[in-house]
Amino acid sequence: MIGNQVRTAALLGLLSGLLVLAGYYLIGDEQGLILGLGFAAISSFGSWYYSDRMALASYAAQPVERSAAPELFDMVQRLCDRAELPMPKLFVVPTKSPNAFATGRDPNHAAVAVTQGIMELLSPEELEGVLAHELTHVKNRDTLTQAVAGTIAGGITFLGRILSFGALYGPVYRDTRRGANPLGLLFLIVLAPLSAGLIQMAISRTREFAADQGSAEMTQNPLALASALEKLEQIGHQIPMHGNPALSPLLIVNPLSTQGLQSLFRTHPSTEERIRRLTELAQQAASTPVFNAQPT
Repeated sequence: MIGNQVRTAALLGLLSGLLVLAGYYLIGDEQGLILGLGFAAISSFGSWYYSDRMALASYAAQPVERSAAPELFDMVQRLCDRAELPMPKLFVVPTKSPNAFATGRDPNHAAVAVTQGIMELLSPEELEGVLAHELTHVKNRDTLTQAVAGTIAGGITFLGRILSFGALYGPVYRDTRRGANPLGLLFLIVLAPLSAGLIQMAISRTREFAADQGSAEMTQNPLALASALEKLEQIGHQIPMHGNPALSPLLIVNPLSTQGLQSLFRTHPSTEERIRRLTELAQQAASTPVFNAQPT
């Protein structure tokens, strides 16, 4: 777990560095560095404070009361008690596409959303595994990490588009000391957005493995989540979930195609690999002897 956190922090730092460098190449001097730093700070704060509202609104999630879904509330409450987490707000997304996500800047301002499709598709044990996965994201503050990563990556892409537009209709980038820098232009238009997207995906993949492990520990039933992931992978691509593609890393399974070159741009690890790891956890748990202390 500590290794995953260090890796995530390093990737976030690299992503922020790309934004600062993009600002430098856009302006061409030290003012660009200041622009990049300011953009990173503003975007990080905005994503910290508004990420939950943006995610819930993007998928048209509706708040649900205990009276409307008592079994769902009871299940989440039991898991929160085990994980020592406050009860999050619960939402239902009105779609047949089976999926779920968690959002919020910290455990005290968290929300968990499930679709109508996932509640109809999964057994109670499988749904519990999915909810434990999402609550692990909340506990590890992955929801904030993903929001910040997505916002910074979006900022880099936005700067690249500004420069692309300027390159078509007039000179936007000019280094007064050395003249136009074609390598800087190439970096900002092509390489920086591509690198930012790949780093964002690497962060998402790292956090998904950690959340799967957290679900297994919380429920003591890793095979339930493995079975749920298998169903979600099969049905999810038949009934895609519509929303902002930038928020797809929040979802428990990737709603996009995983074939061919698109597999390089997955926001999640392969479902097969996740199931394999969960199966190994179940085998390890089954082979671990349990010693009951006998009174002397």
